[in-house]
Formats: sequence, C-alpha cells, structure tokens
Amino acid sequence: MNHPLTPADYLTKILTARVYDVAVESDLEPAKALSRRLHNKVLLKREDQQPVFSFKLRGAYNKMAHLSAEQLEKGVICASAGNHAQGVALGARKLGCRAVIVMPTTTPQVKIDAVQALGGEVELAGESYSDAYKHAVKLQKEKGLTFVHPFDDPYVIAGQGTIAMEMLSQLQKLGSPRLDAVFVAIGGGGLISGVANYIKAVRPDVKVIGVHTKDSDAMLQSVRAGHRVELADVGLFADGTAVKLVGEETFRIAQGLVDDYVVVDTDAVCAAIKDIFVDTRSIVEPSGALAVAAIKQYVAKNKTRGETYAAILCGANMNFDRLRFVAERAEVGEEREALFAVTIPEERGSFKRFCEVVGKLPGGPRNVTELNYRISHENKAHVFVGLTTAARGESEKIARNFEKQGFEALDLTFDDMAKEHLRHMVGGHSPLAQEERLLRFVFPERPGALFKFLSLMAPTWNISLFHYRNQGADYGRILVGMQVPAKDGKKFDAFLSNLGYPWVEETANPAYQLFLK
Repeated sequence: MNHPLTPADYLTKILTARVYDVAVESDLEPAKALSRRLHNKVLLKREDQQPVFSFKLRGAYNKMAHLSAEQLEKGVICASAGNHAQGVALGARKLGCRAVIVMPTTTPQVKIDAVQALGGEVELAGESYSDAYKHAVKLQKEKGLTFVHPFDDPYVIAGQGTIAMEMLSQLQKLGSPRLDAVFVAIGGGGLISGVANYIKAVRPDVKVIGVHTKDSDAMLQSVRAGHRVELADVGLFADGTAVKLVGEETFRIAQGLVDDYVVVDTDAVCAAIKDIFVDTRSIVEPSGALAVAAIKQYVAKNKTRGETYAAILCGANMNFDRLRFVAERAEVGEEREALFAVTIPEERGSFKRFCEVVGKLPGGPRNVTELNYRISHENKAHVFVGLTTAARGESEKIARNFEKQGFEALDLTFDDMAKEHLRHMVGGHSPLAQEERLLRFVFPERPGALFKFLSLMAPTWNISLFHYRNQGADYGRILVGMQVPAKDGKKFDAFLSNLGYPWVEETANPAYQLFLK
C-alpha cells in the first residue's frame, strides 16, 4: 500500500509541475483601497489573468502532461462547472487530444461557449458538479477515455500548488516577506490542498484559511464530522465552488493542513466583487471573490491591524446577466444600504414630512436609494424605502429614529424575501386611486431634487403611487401617480411646465391599466 503523500512529497511534485506551457505567472498585487479600509495589507493573487480566466488550467494541464501517448490518443474526459472544463479543453488543444466535457445544466452560458470555442465536446447533465461527475464516470467507461479529475488527484493538486510557489516568490519583489494568512476558496478542495502543501512545507508560520459560502460548505462539514459528508443540495450563486462531496485526498490534506475556515453569505460575496473591481477594474465571478469576502469578515471578527493577507482571485468567468443582482446586493452586503418598511399617515403632506425626517436623520445627509409606495388604505400608507448608510449596524438606529418621529418602521435590511422579491413587487391595483394620473419623470440625481419635486406639488394633489430606485446614474427616474381632480387639469399642466423636469404621461399605458390601475 502506498503511503499518503506528505507536504515534502507534494513540494517535489509542485516544483516539477508542468503548467507553464499554458499558464502564466499571475500578478500578486496590493489592493490599495481595501488595505486602507481594513488597516491591513491585502494582496490579490490575480488568477483571473490566466488565458481561461481561472486557476484551473494549472492542475488540468499538469495531469494531462503526465499521461502516456496511448492515453492521449484515446482522449480525456472531465466533469466541471466550467473553469476546470476550460482548462482541460485548452490542455487538450495544446496536447492535440480529444476532450469530452460534462457540465451541469446550471452552468453559465459564458463558460459553455468558452469550452466549445477551445474545441471541447460539451455534454450537459445534472444540476451540480456531483451530478455531472456521475454521468462523466459512466461515459468514461463506455468510451475508454482518461478521467481528468478537477480536484481529487495528486497531479491536479500539485498543479494548483504552483500558485503558492509563485506567491511566496513574489512577496520578495513586493519588498516584504511578511504573510500572515492566505485565504482560499474551497469547492472540492484541489486549490487549497495544493496551496496548503506548499506553504506548510516552506512557510509553516503562514496560516491557510479555507472559505465557503453558507450553502456549499462540504469541506467544513466533513472536517467537523471527521469523515466526508455529502451535501443534499448546494447553492448555485457561487457555482464554481458548488460541490456536494469533496475529494478523498483533498479531505485528508485539508484535515491535516488547513488552519481555519470562514463561511460567507451571498451579500458579502457581492460586496467583495465590488471591492475587487474598485482596486483592479476587473470583475471576478462569485467564487473568485470568496477569499476577499473572508478577509473582510476575518478582520472584523479578530480586530487585526497591520497584518498581511493574500486572497486568491481564483476565477473571473462571470455571467454578465448576474451583474444586476451583484450590484444591488453589494450595497446591502457592505451595509451601505438599509431597507425599511415605514408606515405613515395616509393624508396630504405626510409623504413630504416623511422626506423631511429622512433629511434630518442623525449621521449626516443620506441618499434615498429606493422609494416604493402604492395607496392601499384609507388611514395608513406603507412605504418601502432604501437609504445609504455609512457604517455597519446603522439600520437599527435609523429604525429607532423613525419610531421617535412617530413613524412605525420595520427594518428589512437582512430580510432575504424583501431584498430579492418584495422590493420589486410593491404596487398593484387600488380602488382608492381615483382620478389618478400616472407620470414618469427624469431629474438630476443630486441632493434635494426629490424634496424640490415634492415642494412644488400643490397640497390638494395626493400621491397615490411612487416608485424610485437609484441606478447610480447622473439622472434619476421616478414613476408617480397623483390624484388630480378634473377641475385642476389646467393647474396641473402648469405645474408640469414649471417643474423643469422632463416628463412623460403614462396614464393611457396599457401596462399601467393592467397591473396598477
């Protein structure tokens, strides 16, 4: 029986790994803005710079480069959520062999297209990596192909370990060998196994910290249980790390060499994607941002200052359609936005008074990020409002302040239903919306513009619908329903002319008639 490989064994494999036929030595660069905010030095290992925008080609190619001519002749097969697939496809093209790639049906289209562009034969099967893996094993036996495992293989692990080798060498070039901890995203465990083996062989003083999302923490659960635990389901937002069952070898290594684990949620990952963009102008995929999200959480928990942390940005195969979700949740993840349901009296002028209270909240001026309202009750009005915040924990203070001003307030900042669905659903038909005119306005996005708008309104016109969402642009867009008696028609037209904001009347819009009238 072969003895388990030691860090010294892996060190040899890493030093002799064949990766640079296809991989580049990615940069290790300081995240200046994030470092200033956290009062610790944060270094980013830029694996998003690889030809396939992920670290995965290192391990894949190293495994394939060690196959016999006979094996290469028959071809290779793998199962992958996307990044490993691209690595195998690129390696196969370089080595001139066939590559069959089994991918989950949930894989972003950008990754499928990328694999096909590299010459890989794509088959879609199952909803997760584990489902795809079972199908790939079946195909491997049928077609006599060689399986290239995405993580549970010493050659793959050694290929990924070259990242740590580069990092420790690059530290010298940055002027200081100090490194307190390396944060590494975990799916199946191949990356952290390679990194941990090299670091513990060369710099055992450096902590290796694994990072999971809350809904895909198979390695952490396995380590705690003392045996591999298969998850029933995994989250699909960070699809690159959505693995139900970690590898046997990677579990053994992680159990022995990984110092600690950090678990992060979706909002924290979205905020980390934004942080990385601010420092690099690159957009990483969710799994690629796990390490940065973990550093922020680790610093907040341990109150560290003056330490040096490295985050491996392990992938940047982001599905463009996800950016809308990421941008929206980043503010909440950073606690830069607080969400509330506020109850105000259903009477003329109360909306304006509510805006006055918002303008006078403690902590300095705040931008309104969102304001949703539909008339629904004769006496009470329920307003959905988003406000910018400057520090964590502010939402509770703001809610208390609303209460002091006589407005009942419910803090929705951490309510997933509110963040994902409710904010887009405020509205509907209302029998109270009599003599309603619906208008769409565009106005300069600057402090006081909303208050100016409300100040110019005649007190006799009741606001029956209001929708505003800050889009980060120079101009804001508002949809307003106002109850204007027929006799006030000329007066209302004069108000629109004097307002000075571009407007379009939507009262006759069929969508309004169907869903809001």
